[in-house]
Amino acid sequence: MILNTDVAPGVHRLERAATNVYLVEVDDRLLVVDAGLPRMWTQLHQALTQLGKTPADVAGVLLTHGHFDHVGMAARIQREWNVPIWVHQADSALARHPYRYQREQSRILFPLRHPASLPILGRMAAAGALWVRGVDDLEPVGIGSELPGGPTLIHTPGHTFGHVAVHFPDRDAVIVGDALVTLDPYTGRVGPRVVPGAATANVALARQSLSAVVDTHAQVVLPGHGDPWDQGIETAVDQALERHR
Repeated sequence: MILNTDVAPGVHRLERAATNVYLVEVDDRLLVVDAGLPRMWTQLHQALTQLGKTPADVAGVLLTHGHFDHVGMAARIQREWNVPIWVHQADSALARHPYRYQREQSRILFPLRHPASLPILGRMAAAGALWVRGVDDLEPVGIGSELPGGPTLIHTPGHTFGHVAVHFPDRDAVIVGDALVTLDPYTGRVGPRVVPGAATANVALARQSLSAVVDTHAQVVLPGHGDPWDQGIETAVDQALERHR
């Protein structure tokens, strides 16, 4: 099966190399949240077919942030499907240049100190992580922006300064991007946690931003990396903060 279907009502998860893309049913169309890695392209087409959809049914792509492993297919989707790419205005420059991101620690040395991450990072590289093209034609969004399906955007700066979580109250679910993950590609560790400084601009700010996600009280938490978490956002955040002490 290409998709992990209905991880929340009408929300479907496409995964490769520990990287998630979500396809959200909005009316008769689909909202794509995050654009994964370039070599997920064939899988994305297969996922649309599995859902009985075509590229013409895609309303657009919403990026939780501008890192390369979330921007991967965005330029191609826009070019071939002629759909908008939405990103928080504070991450517009990053989405255009998805490797030029701020971080607190060396991204080269960190995996060497955490060898369990090396197979994951290798799979990401094989899926195209080293040759992601940025997106020039972006539509900036912010809190209060109207998007297909009516999700609520929550500004969660820290991992990047324009990072957002995407809350779907009618589905009791929140897509948290990399505000917290259940698999950390940089350490190989599983369970809710904050992404370390090797890929995070400001870890302290990222921890603080989790309080805004807790306010959703969503039961289902859908991270950018790792499996969905169905034990509630409060529990996920508690564990993430405790593990990062």
